[in-house]
Amino acid sequence: MASPFLLLSFSGESKKFDPNFKGPIQNRGCTDILCCILFIIALLGYFAVGILAWSQGDPRKVIYPTDSRGQFCGQAGTPLEKKPLLFYFNILKCASPLVLLEFQCPTTQLCVEKCPDRFLTLVNAKIGKKEDQDYYRRYCKEGVDFAKSVNEVIPWIMLFTRRCLPALRTMKGGVVVVGNETTFYDGESATINASQLLDASKKSNIAVEAREVAMRIFEDYTQSWHWILLGLVIAMVVSLVFIFLLRYLAGVMVWVIIVLVVLVIGYGIYHCYMEFASLKGEPGANVTIRDLGLQTDFSVYLQIRQTWLAFMIILAVVEAVVILLLVFLRKRILIAIALIKEASRAIGHVMSALFYPLLTFVLLAVVIAYWAVTAVFLSTSNKQVYKVFNNSECPFSRDTCDPQTFNTSNASAQCPDAECLFAFYGGETIYHRYRIVFQFYNLFLFFWCANFVTALGQVTLSGAFASYYWAFKKPNDIPAYPIFSSLGRALRYHTGSLAFGSLILSLVQVIRVILEYLDHKLKGAENKCAKFLLSCMKCCFWCLEKCIKFLNRNAYIMIAIYGKNFCTSARDAFFLLMRNVVRVAVLDKVTDFLLFLGKLLIVGIVGEGRFFI
Repeated sequence: MASPFLLLSFSGESKKFDPNFKGPIQNRGCTDILCCILFIIALLGYFAVGILAWSQGDPRKVIYPTDSRGQFCGQAGTPLEKKPLLFYFNILKCASPLVLLEFQCPTTQLCVEKCPDRFLTLVNAKIGKKEDQDYYRRYCKEGVDFAKSVNEVIPWIMLFTRRCLPALRTMKGGVVVVGNETTFYDGESATINASQLLDASKKSNIAVEAREVAMRIFEDYTQSWHWILLGLVIAMVVSLVFIFLLRYLAGVMVWVIIVLVVLVIGYGIYHCYMEFASLKGEPGANVTIRDLGLQTDFSVYLQIRQTWLAFMIILAVVEAVVILLLVFLRKRILIAIALIKEASRAIGHVMSALFYPLLTFVLLAVVIAYWAVTAVFLSTSNKQVYKVFNNSECPFSRDTCDPQTFNTSNASAQCPDAECLFAFYGGETIYHRYRIVFQFYNLFLFFWCANFVTALGQVTLSGAFASYYWAFKKPNDIPAYPIFSSLGRALRYHTGSLAFGSLILSLVQVIRVILEYLDHKLKGAENKCAKFLLSCMKCCFWCLEKCIKFLNRNAYIMIAIYGKNFCTSARDAFFLLMRNVVRVAVLDKVTDFLLFLGKLLIVGIVGEGRFFI
């Protein structure tokens, strides 16, 4: 038998009824001031990083291809005007994670008039026909003297820079070819086959296809944005009607929702089966999703039977789970209906709560837009770097130089044979050296600001509904503007507490991002132990994030009501939950489940309405 002292230590001392308590405390002081100051300083630093990135970056590099010198391909009025396409010397390196940070593949890039249509090495071009030599010259870097020997033009350590990667295709029987050839001599006493090229280029293909998918999605949005907007408006109207009806017909509405959800899912199963049956015998309908691969045209997947079979199985599993939950939780559903009915009454007295999520949406949109724009500008802030190259001794050898002023500089005067030539595309300033730190800071502040906006919404709504709950004479005792009053209290007194809770959650989320990055890096590793430990850590931090979110939400409720700091509020919320752990767990999840069914019904109505437009 557990000791009462042990139970008390885990559940805390319960609060006694106070007849004089009239809801959220009005006379309260500022909480967690240190975190508030830290948050303000972090925001100022965030703005500084954004201004610095905007002054250095060039977002055109995301849209238009640039060569290794940073020159735009096909830009009018430049020597590259007639060369609109970008050719990668080693496209395999484009699968590197650096591409996501730099928007540049770590390989030589060249603007060309058209893509190569054959496999050719420098060795074969030198010993082959003049036609091959002329063809190879099109894909040489500017300034290369083709009259020199192979070793002079390209040292032996340059493995990939003298090899192009043509298009690969699969013939009947699964034979992979480039053109009509299956094997190639790489110019270094080794023979490779087309299958090896295909295996090596899979990651690059994924990167290219991902960009195509993103562009296709963007094009679809530009063509159908009005239909998407109409769907959102319809969903909002249906949701408002749904909430209004819940106030008066909570019990009936919930059971109607349950029945309709079961029927909608059942119709979905029937529709998938009919589509599955109608494709029987159709040419190409038996192709598997795995064989089809990643396609930019999503309608292609609807032409194969396996897609509809997968949809049908998923819906059948969901239908079975819903029915089983309804059978075993029927008694708890009645209590949850009473809670939903009372919540609907509260919304009826605090109608402004229906529109506050729009403010949260706008603030989150601003945070996401600022993060995305800053990330793009940071990633596109590479510069052309020129260095001093010379044949004789020179104290300025390999120093950075400016080709515009080099002829009048000390380096040119002291080293007559020195030249200021293009070295690489990047940067050597402090800004360029620590740009990855700025990207990390941008990501961290994104999480912090997004979590802060979410926390602000939770505290605001909690304070508003607490005013309703403790109003003994409704609606006379309810403040005139409960949402605005609660929002003002949260910003005036508890910015530090919101920043504190958001900071804790953001740290866990950043750690999860780092673990995902490490997992991506270890995908090709053979160390099973490292993979297992990494998977365990990912699982643990996922659970930790869910627990912190749940505890934070309840801590914010205590902050809104009692006005205490974050740690005290989190402790009180934890003890309150522990004293009612079974009741909270069951009712909270049952209520969430019923509300989820309502959301599912609205999504189903809007989604299936698409087929009749």
